[in-house]
Amino acid sequence: MKSIKQNQTPILYTSIVYICGFFLFLEWLYPIEEVTNTSDVNVFLIYTLFCFFISLLKLNWILSCFLKGFGMLFILNSLYFTEAFLSKWWFEQLFAELSMNIGSLFSQQLYNLTPLFRSFLFLLLIWLMSYLLYYWFVVMKRIFLFVILTFIYITVLDTFTTYDASMAIVRTFIISFIVLGLTNFIKNINLEEIRFPWAKRRAIWVMPLISIVLLASFIGYVAPKFDPQWPDPVPFLKSAAENAGGSGSGSTIRKVGYGEDDSQLGGSFVQDDTPVFQAAVEEEHYWRIETKDVYTGKGWENANPSDYQLRQKEELEVVTFAEGVETEELEAIIGFDGSADLQKLIYPYGMTKVETSETGQFLFDPYSEAVQTQKNGEKASLTNYSITYQHPSFAIDELRESGEEDNLDFKEHYTQLPEALPDRIGELAAEVTESEDNRYDKAKAIEQYFGRNGFTYQISDVPVPEEEQDYVDQFLFDSQVGYCDNFSTSMVVMLRSLDIPARWVKGFTSGEKISETNVGLDVYKVTNNNAHSWVEVHFPGIGWVPFEPTQGFSNLTDFHMNIDPEDIGSEDSTETDTESAYETPELEENPNLQEGEAVSADATSETNEGSINWWLIIGIIAFVLGLGYVVYKIWYRITSYFVLVKLMRKKDAETFQLAYHHMLKVLKHTGLGKEEDQTLREYAERIDRRYETTAMNQLTNYYEQILYRNEIDDSKIEELTQIWKDLIKKILS
Repeated sequence: MKSIKQNQTPILYTSIVYICGFFLFLEWLYPIEEVTNTSDVNVFLIYTLFCFFISLLKLNWILSCFLKGFGMLFILNSLYFTEAFLSKWWFEQLFAELSMNIGSLFSQQLYNLTPLFRSFLFLLLIWLMSYLLYYWFVVMKRIFLFVILTFIYITVLDTFTTYDASMAIVRTFIISFIVLGLTNFIKNINLEEIRFPWAKRRAIWVMPLISIVLLASFIGYVAPKFDPQWPDPVPFLKSAAENAGGSGSGSTIRKVGYGEDDSQLGGSFVQDDTPVFQAAVEEEHYWRIETKDVYTGKGWENANPSDYQLRQKEELEVVTFAEGVETEELEAIIGFDGSADLQKLIYPYGMTKVETSETGQFLFDPYSEAVQTQKNGEKASLTNYSITYQHPSFAIDELRESGEEDNLDFKEHYTQLPEALPDRIGELAAEVTESEDNRYDKAKAIEQYFGRNGFTYQISDVPVPEEEQDYVDQFLFDSQVGYCDNFSTSMVVMLRSLDIPARWVKGFTSGEKISETNVGLDVYKVTNNNAHSWVEVHFPGIGWVPFEPTQGFSNLTDFHMNIDPEDIGSEDSTETDTESAYETPELEENPNLQEGEAVSADATSETNEGSINWWLIIGIIAFVLGLGYVVYKIWYRITSYFVLVKLMRKKDAETFQLAYHHMLKVLKHTGLGKEEDQTLREYAERIDRRYETTAMNQLTNYYEQILYRNEIDDSKIEELTQIWKDLIKKILS
């Protein structure tokens, strides 16, 4: 009897197939950098290569999981951690991140997910795809679905985004047809339809296959083609985004970024990561542009028309707080992107002086506190300048004791509200602050109200108020979804309903840190996506203090507690009092630390330790491991059931061959795989001796009749189906 080697595919062939799968998967990763906010995909490409290489080696699954998991942790460490790798503090920070993000997942607050957790999920997806593609390409040799999905993915991105997939289509075509031809050849080898021994030992025949595919690709590339039958939608989409938020009354979608007109708030935003400026600073903080003081029920206006007055750059002082506030003199260097055209100065709190090498003029509006920039008497944006400023730190105990004695005209101006404002807004504000007895705690209560009552940050599907509907009333009582304008406007209106002077502020958040200078400054990139609005509350004797009610954003303003020297009795008591002074107000009032929040190292470690839900983490890990073990144990039972159902339904030669091959896989899984020097009949006798039956011989005889003599007797399949079923039960029992 001739020796039959079923499924003994040469390693070289399977390796080529899997490598082709790797290159196809890369086509899914290349567009990420262009169509998302991911700045660099190289680290993900390296991890993909690492995972595919480990899978190609076919290591023990425990060792493979260990290596891939270690690689993931190493990458996360290089991207996000400053502690020593795998140290105690490193693990505590990792578990704190995972605990916080898993909690956000369960509470469906996806906007709270941190970059570390998002990177973790993406790396985990790459890990799983390396296993899945190995199963599809090498084990099952069913790659057509993945090829089709890859073509669809690339063409959709090419059609509806700025990603140019011209060469990606060519690469995918070449790789796909090579791997399709190769897998078809491997299947024929396994079915013994190709009887040339050299074909199993050498891959010379692959060269003609590659040559034909390359020739076909070249002809298709250079051949004349029809012009596009449909217009390119990308310019239209770009135009729609650029024109979104125009002055038309029916506009409900606007492009994110700084704008002048805030009289009609509401509606959705289109994201725009176009760079505006870069800033080199010592401290991370918001960038202020202007304030507005009149709420109309639909948006914001200024009570007084702009009155810009020329100021010398060394006298350009915009200080919004009193002299007694603790400050630190700092300097910021700002450089604008070439395409940015922002004709107003962007400045931090406490600005005292501006320096620039450009021949520009600065005009200050005392009502909105905006600084207009000009060149040669015309509005223009400056390319770069530096700002000297007094960075404030507000004493919480002084804010609580500041009192309520505002100038009458001043208070009337900054507590203005429209006459048609619904009463329930003021009633809600009174209810939220009923247990507080000072202005600071009332402001904090309203600031935290949104996060404690299910309000959601989102920029899409944000409703526009009806003609007779108040903007704040709709947000507080109807939609409870929106972005910074919704949150900040609502907080100002609620404070004003309590006769607390407050105003609306516009500018930019701190942006994304991208590098450091050689003099110790951090460089931040600020884009249109960082355009933002927040709240300032007035405290008599102290001035305007920033607050941040928007969910997912953190108030970067510095706060501290003054310590009474009379309460300090010893070094121990000094340390204890200092810790409690800094812990009590801010950490208790901000239990969910947001990305970018500035907290001392001691406070961070204490907060992280308290926030780790160890039982939740252990439970999730145990559940995943248990689920994986159960699936591993019953996988062949499940697949055998479906094979049996198919065999009982179709009862033909092709299905019987499928069932017989599945039987061989199950036997191999249980440690009874066929040896290379065994014939099928020798192997069948061995299995029958093992299980004291003749079932394997009967199944093998009919299989050989089909395979070698093409003798098909469908009447036998019903009997053989029962034999196959009984033998599978014995093997898996």
